[in-house]
Amino acid sequence: MAQIMFEVVRWKNFLSTGNSWNQIYLNKHKSALIVGKNGSGKSTVLDALTFSLFGKSFRNINKPLLINSINGKDCLVELEFSIQTNKYKIRRGIKPNVFEIFLNGDLIDQDAATKDYQSFLENSILKFNYKAFTQIVILGSSSFVPFMKLSAADRRAIIEDLLDIQIFSSMNSVVKDTLAQIKLETVENKTALEGISQQLQMQKKFIEDAKKNAEEEIEKKIQDRDENLQHIKEHEEKCELVERHTTQLLNSIHDKDAVVDKISSLGKMSVKINETRKKVQKELDFYEQNDECPTCTQEISQAFKQKITAGRKKKVDEIDKGLIELNDQLQKVVWRHDDIQKIVAQVNEHRAEVARYGATIKQLTKNVEKQEKEIEELRNKKPMDGNLEKMARELYAKYQDLVAERERISNEKAYSEAAAILLKDSGIKARIVKQYLPIINKLVNKYLAALDFFVNFEIDEEFKETIKSRHRDDFSYDNFSEGERMRIDLSLLFTFRAIARMKNSINTNLLIMDEIFDGAIDSSGTDELMKLIDQLSEDSNIFVISHKTDALIDKFGTVMKFDKVKNFSQMEIA
Repeated sequence: MAQIMFEVVRWKNFLSTGNSWNQIYLNKHKSALIVGKNGSGKSTVLDALTFSLFGKSFRNINKPLLINSINGKDCLVELEFSIQTNKYKIRRGIKPNVFEIFLNGDLIDQDAATKDYQSFLENSILKFNYKAFTQIVILGSSSFVPFMKLSAADRRAIIEDLLDIQIFSSMNSVVKDTLAQIKLETVENKTALEGISQQLQMQKKFIEDAKKNAEEEIEKKIQDRDENLQHIKEHEEKCELVERHTTQLLNSIHDKDAVVDKISSLGKMSVKINETRKKVQKELDFYEQNDECPTCTQEISQAFKQKITAGRKKKVDEIDKGLIELNDQLQKVVWRHDDIQKIVAQVNEHRAEVARYGATIKQLTKNVEKQEKEIEELRNKKPMDGNLEKMARELYAKYQDLVAERERISNEKAYSEAAAILLKDSGIKARIVKQYLPIINKLVNKYLAALDFFVNFEIDEEFKETIKSRHRDDFSYDNFSEGERMRIDLSLLFTFRAIARMKNSINTNLLIMDEIFDGAIDSSGTDELMKLIDQLSEDSNIFVISHKTDALIDKFGTVMKFDKVKNFSQMEIA
């Protein structure tokens, strides 16, 4: 997906804005500061953006309350953006209700319901939804739900949008619909086959009553019988070869029980020797660590200690040497046991193969018996009536068509079921997410360090976080202070934008931060964050909404100020 270049957003009769347009060019300012007193309307740009794109405000304001309470009508928001050479414009309003999408100046047909029109906007044009937009483009302090506060399912959805793999979810829905259709077709095919089978049985009875000396049919039956007899002979020969090889394999593992017994014996011996070693080592440790008897408190002479410890060390060395030799013996026996197990598995495979040959021979023998009987019956019949033969051929052709249809349905079902397995959350998507998780974690930790917050952050394949700090103790997101959590949120935001640009998925020029500097970010964090903003602004348009006018006004190239004039919000660029 190419980059979405947001160009301009304008609104009127929207929240505290009156009947005159407030307008912000979104692609003309590399970094802009939006300031104003509480209630002046400086955060309205967030609500205008999300309302135009998704039909709802950023700050969880009920839709009827979005209309300016003084004018009470003609609420309208317009958003213009481009994707490559295509120019889009969205108009959305209340009283009257308006929802229009223009492409290169032409209105895109709105034949379907509003819900479908919104789905078209998100899936075919934007390629992201509200949750993804608020994680990649907007970081707010109002009703914004940080990524770390989302459920595992919502986190998964954000990551899938970010990695542009939501198509697999759409494909999975298609596969489910296909399987439902296949189930219906299977029932219909089965019913039709049963009906044709009954007709064929009745027709066969009519033909058999009219049949006399059908020589061609007899020859066909004889040929089929002879082919079955030849198949029986071939299967019997194959069966004999397999049984012969099975016997050879069984002879090669005549020592199976002895090997098992030897493994058990050597294992027990190893346990006993280790126990003896522990006992000798314990005595050695005692004499090396004590100069007097703990029981009688009598001093132990150095000569006696040296004699005892020398003997115990020699004993330990002898035991260790014996253990090495014993382990060597045990390893050889284990290797032999592994070889035996492989041969046993091969024997079992051969036996299963013989069983399959036997079942095939049994079925072929039944077929031969049946064919012999049919040949005899045909020889005793008179030539059948031409009309009955024609009807039989027509019925059989229908039956064959239905059998072919059943095979097609069966193959399609197998392919669809295989596709369903691949398209599950644990299938292709999981492999792609697994590939990108190390990159995501690396970037998050990079931005955390840039924000002077030195922890080790990691998200696993279940989208659960592990955060290690201090002495590598594990923490959760909620264990940290508001300022530390804000640093994590910012690092995730920057990471998601970097991944989006890397994947060319949710790639946009716009980044808006609402009152991020007004909360728990200290002066050091403010400086580090400004460095990151300066880096990002090289290829992005960044807007920061803040109360800290004095502290931040010199750090931005453009300052936009919102004021209330006669109860209506107005914006001017300082």
